[in-house]
Amino acid sequence: MSRKRSQSKHISSESVSHRQPKNHKRNLTWLWVGLGVLLIAGVGFLLLNSRTTPSSGIESTSTPSVEISPAQAYARLQQGAFFLDVRTQEEWNQFHIQGSTLIPLDQLQNRLSELSKDKDIVVVCLSGHRSLSGTAILQQAGFKHVSCLSGGLQAWIAAGYPVQAGTP
Repeated sequence: MSRKRSQSKHISSESVSHRQPKNHKRNLTWLWVGLGVLLIAGVGFLLLNSRTTPSSGIESTSTPSVEISPAQAYARLQQGAFFLDVRTQEEWNQFHIQGSTLIPLDQLQNRLSELSKDKDIVVVCLSGHRSLSGTAILQQAGFKHVSCLSGGLQAWIAAGYPVQAGTP
């Protein structure tokens, strides 16, 4: 009986020694897979991060943001430019530039198909801050002829240009 036990111990230790190289190979395989995933994630992070400018952290666009004065915006309105108002419906109902189109800033990304990439677009809001954001969204979507009204409708009104009260 002692002989059978020694044989069974010998067999079990022999089978363990065969498993160790397999486990070692399996562990190395998973190590390489893990390193590959980390490498791909790192490259992806670097590619996404390269789109930001180091000094400001703002995403760069192919076309810089162009702010125009109320006088320049009025001249473009007379030339048939498309005026895009990115304020809320409530703000729009109070007053707006006659002939402008309302697409609130929070809806703009989902409604880009309503705009023509071939037309000159002037983005407006109340003070000029949301229109800068709207301009950036349009430029990132490939719109080339985009500008925004510097100072917004407050500057437009202060310069004496007309607005339409209420809904059109």
